[in-house]
Amino acid sequence: MFTETDKKDLKERGVSAADIKEQLSIFEKGFPYLSIVRPATGGDGILRPRPETLDDFIQLYESSIGREKVLKFVPASGAATRMFKELYSFLEDPSAGNFDGNSIQAFIDGLPRFAFFTKLAEKLGMKEKDTTSLKGPDDYVKVIKTLLNPEGLEYGNLPKGLLLFHKYETGPRTAFEEHLVEGAMYCRGGNNIARIHLTVSAGHFEVFRKLFDRVRNKYENHYGIKYETSFSTQKPSTDTIAVETDNNPFRDADGRLVFRPGGHGALLDNLNDLDADIIFIKNIDNVVPDQLKEETVRYKKALGGMLISFRERIFDYLNLLDNDSTDRNTLEEMLTFLKEELSVITPWGNDQWADQELRSYLVAKLNRPIRICGMVKNVGEPGGGPFWVRNNDESISLQIGESSQINLSNPLMRKLFEASTHFNPVDLVCSIKDYKGNKFDLRKYRDPQTGFISRKSSGGRELKALELPGLWNGAMSDWNTVFVEVPLSTFNPVKTVNDLLRPEHS
Repeated sequence: MFTETDKKDLKERGVSAADIKEQLSIFEKGFPYLSIVRPATGGDGILRPRPETLDDFIQLYESSIGREKVLKFVPASGAATRMFKELYSFLEDPSAGNFDGNSIQAFIDGLPRFAFFTKLAEKLGMKEKDTTSLKGPDDYVKVIKTLLNPEGLEYGNLPKGLLLFHKYETGPRTAFEEHLVEGAMYCRGGNNIARIHLTVSAGHFEVFRKLFDRVRNKYENHYGIKYETSFSTQKPSTDTIAVETDNNPFRDADGRLVFRPGGHGALLDNLNDLDADIIFIKNIDNVVPDQLKEETVRYKKALGGMLISFRERIFDYLNLLDNDSTDRNTLEEMLTFLKEELSVITPWGNDQWADQELRSYLVAKLNRPIRICGMVKNVGEPGGGPFWVRNNDESISLQIGESSQINLSNPLMRKLFEASTHFNPVDLVCSIKDYKGNKFDLRKYRDPQTGFISRKSSGGRELKALELPGLWNGAMSDWNTVFVEVPLSTFNPVKTVNDLLRPEHS
């Protein structure tokens, strides 16, 4: 199947022929759908802490982090192209339609309110607040091209982390800088060190590093901290092979195999390389200005305190399980904790298990990575949600499922999916070490049967692409999972450029 050139390409990527054959096999057979039992809802899979309980978790977190190595993990490698989709559509046909009241007119009218407008105005050679002279499509085209194209601000090619998001009297901030500020506010561990790790594209690695070097002293002096900021790129070994519509390998005009990024699930390898006791995960575009950060920081600390609380109880139980003389009542207590607090519903007949069988099961289920996941009420955002899912071993556990993982042609599955009350905002805090302080190999806790197959094109030809199990979906399928309701105010993503005009970003 593979030529000598293919084998050389595979070796350079760090991919084996066996890996590619497995991927080709997946294209042939597809992925099984998730077996949804029901949506996770408030009081049934999603915790709703009382205000006083929330305060207790915050206090626990604040009193503990001086002894913890805390890190913030921010996926930031994706280009912002989709953020400007409507602007690109306008450039394709500026004469189409009436602009009054639509997104293009809203963009033009809102220009002075954007954090990037001062720089844009400089490039355009216009006064900062003089937008009244922009009268129609020709003027709009000039503005948009200057924003997006390389001869202007080049925002069409930059990742979101490098875009100016918010205005301040001291000057505008990029999304990356907002994460630096957030990190100073809730990721300050021992020795006043705030650790932040970003995954970035290879082409923008130096730009991120230079931006950090430029602003570092300003934020360190203001918040009285020291940053340990690091960057990594998605590994070539996590790219997946593309195929033709008949599932044969897709080759370019030179006959070379074509590979595509494996989606955010590929970042599990980056996460696996990190060394920290507590890791917060949050998307690059989900940030707010300083005047709205208080509630976000409060809930981040609360989720961190919950992680510490659950981790302590799990570790206490695992230390007890090291002793083979643990009595049946204690084993039953652990099983109750597993069911009622970690939401792991054991297979039928567990009450008949002998002590040793139950002990082995408890060790296997308790000694896993831990994630506390914030969930917001569903307001129609596209994306994944929390569900109770039946696993291959007939146990039932909490999972984050995407619509593409669910058989929506099945009336029952569609009904269960549409009954979902909450949405996954990517608001996680994780523990990736075991009770003896050893790092887990996170790749062992991934469900390889939870990836995605999508249709793309290259050179005018249709192809099929394979995405690895999503980072917070199947890549964390076998983690101990707790869902917690958090306020919608803590979820403020920027999906389109006009989202920056919303009050939450003004």
